[in-house]
Amino acid sequence: MSSSSGFSRVISAIDQLNAEDPNLQTHEGKDWPKELLYSERMTQQLHDFAPDADELLHIAARAQHVRRWAIPRSDYPMDRAGYKRWRSELAQYHADVTTGLMAEAGYGEDEQLRVSELLLKKRLKQDESVQTLEDVICLVFLQFYLEDFAARHEESKVVDIIGKTWRKMSEKGHNAALALALTLPPAMQTLVGKALAE
Repeated sequence: MSSSSGFSRVISAIDQLNAEDPNLQTHEGKDWPKELLYSERMTQQLHDFAPDADELLHIAARAQHVRRWAIPRSDYPMDRAGYKRWRSELAQYHADVTTGLMAEAGYGEDEQLRVSELLLKKRLKQDESVQTLEDVICLVFLQFYLEDFAARHEESKVVDIIGKTWRKMSEKGHNAALALALTLPPAMQTLVGKALAE
């Protein structure tokens, strides 16, 4: 990972935007802007999972949810088609915001395009860096957000989502997820077990 001034500027700019999140989440007794906390978790997970990741992958990980609250799910039909359109337009928005910050920090068009490809998940399962980013996203979900998700949805949906998450991951991601699952509360371990048995 680079310590270049351009990289530092982009990371700082992403953090400044995410610090504006009006949605707060309590972690270790402190209220965090939700997406700022998420971006910190993404960076830490990337450090742990792929310590040799390059700076462009680090930018993409930090920006995975940049200003996510600006395009709320409630603005779209509450069906599968609406969900897919929301996710697609969110990904493009994240890519546009991030490449704009990169341009301001002096990154060239090729580097901006590469981060856009990462955030849009182009060639998942074929592009190693895209796959690494997806693995990190899945691991962060399992570690920090599964329990809350499970509390808000029926078990069948939770098991289905865990299964879909699993299918997006690489073998390396699977190994990390299995190790992570052992640290989860027993109820979450049971749900993971049910998902992997299907």
